[in-house]
Amino acid sequence: MSGPPRLPRNVWAVTLTSFFTDISSEMLVNLIPLFLVGVLGVRTTLVGTIEGVAESTASLLKLAAGMFSDRLGRRKPLAVAGYAVSTLSKPFLYGASSWAHVLAVRFADRVGKGIRTAPRDALVADSVDASQRGIAFGLHRAGDTAGAVVGLGLALVIVLARQSASAELLRETFRTVVLVSLIPAALAVAILALGARETGVGAASGTRPRLGFAGLGRDFRFFIIVVVLFTLGNSSDAFLLLRARDTGLPVAGILGMLITMNLVYAIVAGPAGALSDRLGRRRFLLAGWLVYAGVYLGFASASAGWQTWGLMAIYGVYYGLTAGAVRAYVADLVPAERRGTAYGVLAAAVGIAALPASIIAGLLWQGVAGWPGLGAPAPFVVGAALALVASALLAFGIRERNRPPCSAGGADHASGPRAR
Repeated sequence: MSGPPRLPRNVWAVTLTSFFTDISSEMLVNLIPLFLVGVLGVRTTLVGTIEGVAESTASLLKLAAGMFSDRLGRRKPLAVAGYAVSTLSKPFLYGASSWAHVLAVRFADRVGKGIRTAPRDALVADSVDASQRGIAFGLHRAGDTAGAVVGLGLALVIVLARQSASAELLRETFRTVVLVSLIPAALAVAILALGARETGVGAASGTRPRLGFAGLGRDFRFFIIVVVLFTLGNSSDAFLLLRARDTGLPVAGILGMLITMNLVYAIVAGPAGALSDRLGRRRFLLAGWLVYAGVYLGFASASAGWQTWGLMAIYGVYYGLTAGAVRAYVADLVPAERRGTAYGVLAAAVGIAALPASIIAGLLWQGVAGWPGLGAPAPFVVGAALALVASALLAFGIRERNRPPCSAGGADHASGPRAR
């Protein structure tokens, strides 16, 4: 198996793009729940709704963009456009004064993500053969997460410099973070536009993909059902941050906790991706989901800030084991010319399930008028239970599907259901 230095140019270009994008995004996204609750006075139920809507309303775009990239036989233009839309949305957070304003910006940002996600993942998959899929996606996720570490570090420096005496986030501190985040966001768009090369793999078959799951294979369809079940218990990470806040962690402590989690994620993702090329993707998905269940049960019973900090470090292991493996696994299951559609289906399914997941979590935690909810531990217990059910279905419903190494080039058409 080739090491990272021998990976194609596109893998490195996409990795650097994600690195700078996450510097920008992670400076903001983890402060938004604290801004909503601490500055704007929004209830946790509404926080869950905002995060769920932000992810889910762009879900059909993810499917459409993936299918469109297959039909075009081109991935790069859509990926660049998606990153540009997200970058252009960020300045509008500076003047946010209501939850509706925040929702509008989050929606626009997720529209950009919806446009770029499937074509970007297909571009990576098209650029490598089957023997390098795990390391390619593992490297991409490691770069993405290294950017998160840097972004969180910058946010922490700004918080400490602007409000060292305050445990709660201040409006002016948030505005400063917004302004600084614009620089790496613009760099990310430039790197992808100038550094990536079109592969043209998606046009090789000359076919026009049908809508939905048609032609993607039974194993892929079953895998999507299992992922949706898992996602219904995987509410927005905003609830983890609010739980840490409730156990006594100040804003600076929450940022430090997130830096720790992302460091672990970045360290684990590359080696886990490389090992999945040898040992099988499904094993890493199962291990990650079991770690997730354990972490969520820990959050249900946590009573001190140091406990949530330690649990978030273990949460980084979950991300490192699964984030690259799930993308490589999808490429194992479908033909090369259908990868854009497959990644779009995956992203859309996860995004659609994210809305009820976050709404349910908010209701379980705090309830609504007339029903007080079950308290903070409830959404984490439900999330752990659904993760265990999904793990059992994945373990017994799909056989291991890693493919043997293919000939040079990314267009390994034998990798899909037609070759079985």
